[in-house]
Order: sequence, then structure tokens, then C-alpha cells
Amino acid sequence: MHTLTRDLSMLQGVDGIALAGEAAYERGRLAWNLAADQRPAAIAAPRTVAEVVAAVRAAASAGLRVAPQSTGHGALPLAARGLDDAMLLRLDGLTGVQVDPGRRIARVLGGTLWRDVVVAAAPHGLTALHGSAGDVAVAGYVLGGGLSFYGRAHGLAAHHVRAFEVVTSGGDVVRASADSHPALFWALRGGGGSFGVVTAIELELLPIADVYAGFLLWDISAAPAVLRAWRDWTGSDAAGQEGPGRDRAVTTSLRLLRFPPVPELPPFLSGRSLVVVDGAVLAEDDRAVELLAPLRALAPELDTFARIPAVGLLDVHMDPPAPTPGVGDHAMLGALDDTALTALLDAAGPGVAEAPMIVELRQLGGALAEPGDAAVSRLAGEYALLAIDVAPAPEFVEPAFARTGAIVGAMSNWRDGAPYLNFVERASGAEGAFTPEVAERLRRARAIYDPLRTFVAAHPVPTA
Repeated sequence: MHTLTRDLSMLQGVDGIALAGEAAYERGRLAWNLAADQRPAAIAAPRTVAEVVAAVRAAASAGLRVAPQSTGHGALPLAARGLDDAMLLRLDGLTGVQVDPGRRIARVLGGTLWRDVVVAAAPHGLTALHGSAGDVAVAGYVLGGGLSFYGRAHGLAAHHVRAFEVVTSGGDVVRASADSHPALFWALRGGGGSFGVVTAIELELLPIADVYAGFLLWDISAAPAVLRAWRDWTGSDAAGQEGPGRDRAVTTSLRLLRFPPVPELPPFLSGRSLVVVDGAVLAEDDRAVELLAPLRALAPELDTFARIPAVGLLDVHMDPPAPTPGVGDHAMLGALDDTALTALLDAAGPGVAEAPMIVELRQLGGALAEPGDAAVSRLAGEYALLAIDVAPAPEFVEPAFARTGAIVGAMSNWRDGAPYLNFVERASGAEGAFTPEVAERLRRARAIYDPLRTFVAAHPVPTA
């Protein structure tokens, strides 16, 4: 238990630390997800590792816990846990990338965004196992496992980390790798943010300069046909015959999208309801065209799949380009039979008035299902289901959660596998993310590096 007595007077006037009522506090408490109402006891914004160490020690002296945060894309469960006894440690000023092209390694500082990494790697014909949005920070993404459009070919991003540099609860700086502090290294590869402040990560890069990627788009009226075709393309039929999309070169998602009529959106999105298949195919053009042929046979309204620079993959998924208020719900699913497709369409298909803004199925399997020596060893299941809705004001949060929860509830008969932490928006949604054996190993690691349970994470280590 954390037993320190709080004394915020010790932090008043300390450079780089803001308290409630100060302008820097109001700026610093805003997460990328604007639906998260973060109200910590104090906020620190370090720009160097030395300042991180000083902030962690200052928090301890004041009797506060520490909640590290880079962007706050996944801030809702953290805010829901309450931060009144914590210092929010904003790392968005601790950024930078160094690329070693010979070793295919990038050293990335703790608050760095994926776009900066991909841009720095591109001149060397390299890229990384980044997520679908360029403005997500590397650290939080990797600490949750890291699901990429390169994933079915190359696995989880966390499995491609060579080392972490971490500030522990005692203010010590350690380098965790397979050979040094291996228990901490194992825990940080998918075990969440309960073990320290990650100030740098050494990542393996991929020798990919360009990729065949893009999206196919139809009006939502085509959803029944497209959903069935994509299911057949990414799965196996009754005789066990695999669809072309089962090729490990392919990682895609299918989304049912509903956009408001706003001028900020391009005309092909504004005010429309759509079904979109997007992703990447790691193959030569002729082979990629062959693999995509069954989906293109459905005559999409837009087809942007083409050979593009690797940095362009960051924009294929059309994630929001600016901070947005939203909530979500998530489940892992197994194979989807016709009854499953009907259930999904009844909940979010054409003509459903109360469907969330986004209902997504992310394709899993391939290398993502292969175990590695990490807290998140693999992703089970065939698909990751994610439902997202907007919540522009606090009173909209619970209704949005109800709509997204209804999608997950409709698919409950097909749940299979532990949740993927980076998709979990509810404070209770990570239950079952770790087996009892893994949870115990995480607790042992935390007992070594954070015995007072100083660090606050969106999804903490499960208690015994």
C-alpha cells in the first residue's frame, strides 16, 4: 500500500510543477481524449531525464503517486481511477529519435510520437511496427503490446523492443533488456505502465521502404455483402479452405463508420454512413493485386490501395487528426459464423439509428498469435472488436458507453481471448487480460521496482 502523507505545499513554486488553479495545470490536465476529466493533485512536464528523476522524487516527498502519460489517447480508465493522490507526469516534452540504420535500431525518447519515428527511419529505407495513427506515443503503445498493420507478418511491437530506459519509484535510472533487469524488461513488454517512467525505448526497425496499402470504401448499404466477403477472405470455409486474406502478408480491418455532416471532413465522408476495409499487404504489386481481387470484385466506390511510401501507412486508417472526446468498448472474437455476422449487422448495420460512430473488426492471427517471452505473449482470437463513439460533453459519456457496450454485448457469444489493453477504455475492461501465472509474475516485478506502488497506470497490475 502507498502510505505517504500528502503535503502539496512542498511543490508550490517548484519549477516545472503545476498545482490546481494555475494556468499550466489547466493546460496539462487535458488528455488527447478530451472525454477524460483528469484532475491530479499536481502536474509535472519534464523535458529531460534529470527532470523526470526530480519530479518522481518531488512526488514522493509530497506523498503523491506518479501517473506517467505521453499523449493520453487511453486516458479514460486512468481518469476514472482518480488522480487526486497523484502527480500527472506529462512526457510530451521529452521527445527525440536517433536511428542506427546499420543495426536497424531506433532509440526513441519517452514522449515521442510514432510519426516522428517513421519519418526519421524513412530515409534509410526502414520503418517500424507503428499503430494506425501517427500521433500516438510509442511508449504507451508498446507498453500495451502494440498492434500494427504489419502485425500478421511481424507480430507485436512489444516483441521488437531491445531495451527500455526507466526511472524507478526510487528515482533511479535503469536500462532493462534481456540481459539487464530481465524481469522488468519482460513486464514492460505489454504489462502496462505500473513499473516506472519509460524515458527511452530501443526499437527494432523493419527493412520496408514502401508498402502496398490503402482502403476500399462502400456506402453502408453494401455492408452485408462486404462483411460476408471480408469474413470469407480473412477466414476459412467449412472445408478448412483458407481465404486469400489469411496470407500473412495481409493485415486489414473492416469498419462500419457514421460521420456527422461537418465541413472539416472531405465530401466522401461528411454526413455519410460507410463500410471501409483498409490495411497493408506486404507483397509485390502483382501478388497484392491477386490477394485483393475478391474484395475489389465488390466494386468499391473508392479504392486507394497502391504502392505508397511506408510513412503513408500512418494516414490510411483516417484516425482523427486532433484531440477528440470519445469512449470505446472492446472484445476479442473467434471465428465468425453467419449468425455472428447477422448479430453485428443487427447492432450496427444499415438502418440502425443508435449505432456508434465506429465499429471495427481488426484482423488478427499470423505472427500475432505466435508466443513470445513478454507479458503479452500473443493475441488470441481471430478478430479484435472495437466500438467507438463521440462524447462531446460529460453528460454524453455514459450514453456513448451504453452504445459501444451494446455492440460488444451483441457479440458476446463469439468472444475468444484476453482483451488487448490498448483498446480497453473502461477501468474494469482489462479483467482477464493476464493469466494467473502472468499476473503473479507481474506482481513480483512490481515488488522489486515499485514496492510502494507509486506508479498509477490506466490498467494496473491485477491484485492477488
